[in-house]
Amino acid sequence: MTATVDEIAPDLFRVTCFNEAANFQFSSFLVRDDEPLLYHTNLRGYFNDIREGVDTVLDSSKIRWVGFSHFESDECGSLNEWLAIAPHAEPLCSFVGARTSVGDFADRPPRVLEEGERIETGSQRFRVIETKHVPHGWDASLLFEETASTLFCSDLLGQGGNVEALYEGDIAGRSEEYNTRQAEGPMSNSVPYTDETIPILEGLADLNPETLACMHGSSYIGDAGQALRDFGEILKKINGKNGA
Repeated sequence: MTATVDEIAPDLFRVTCFNEAANFQFSSFLVRDDEPLLYHTNLRGYFNDIREGVDTVLDSSKIRWVGFSHFESDECGSLNEWLAIAPHAEPLCSFVGARTSVGDFADRPPRVLEEGERIETGSQRFRVIETKHVPHGWDASLLFEETASTLFCSDLLGQGGNVEALYEGDIAGRSEEYNTRQAEGPMSNSVPYTDETIPILEGLADLNPETLACMHGSSYIGDAGQALRDFGEILKKINGKNGA
C-alpha cells in the first residue's frame, strides 16, 4: 500500500492510507516546522507506508512531537515505532491519557499538555483541548493550531470511501450518510451521544477553525463551526436517546 500525501494547508500535510476492504481512509497529519509534529501515528501495519509518505516532505527521524486524540490503534498503534526512528520525539497527550495508557505504553515518557497549555513548534502554536468521550474515550482530547486555526478533530465528521483530500461541500451531510450506515452494523455508536456532546462541540465551533483535519475521509475548509454544530445534531439523531 502506498500512502498519498497532500498539502491541505500551508505546511500541513495529510498522509493517507486507504483500506479497500473496509472502504475507509486512515490519515496522519504532518506539520512541517522547526519542530515537526505528527498527529495520529496510524496503525502499526501502516507504519512503513506512512513513514515513506512523511519522508517525501521531511526526514522522518526529525519528528519532534507525536500527538493523538485517544488510545486506539489507528490513533497511536505505531507510536513506539515512531519513537524508535525519531530519537528526539516525545508523545503529546492529555493528563488522563498519560495516566491511563500512554505513560505505560510509550517507550518514552509523554509530554503532558494540561487544558489550555500551549506548545510552539516554531511558527505554529498548539494547544490540547480535553474532550472527554468526544469522539470517544475518557482520555479523549483534540489539538488546535492557533495561528492558522486548524482543528485536528480525529474521528469527528468521519466519512467512508476513497474520497478527496480536501472538501468544501456539505461535510456534515456526507458524514451523516456514513454514520447512518454505521449505526446499522456492529460498529454502531462509535461516536456516542451524551449530555456533554453538544456543549463540547459548541465549544469547538466557537474556536472558529478554518480547517478541519479529519482522520477518516476528507479534511474540510469552509464554515467549520457550523459543520461541527451540524454534526452534534446528527449524533443526537442517530445515537441520542431521542434519536430515530
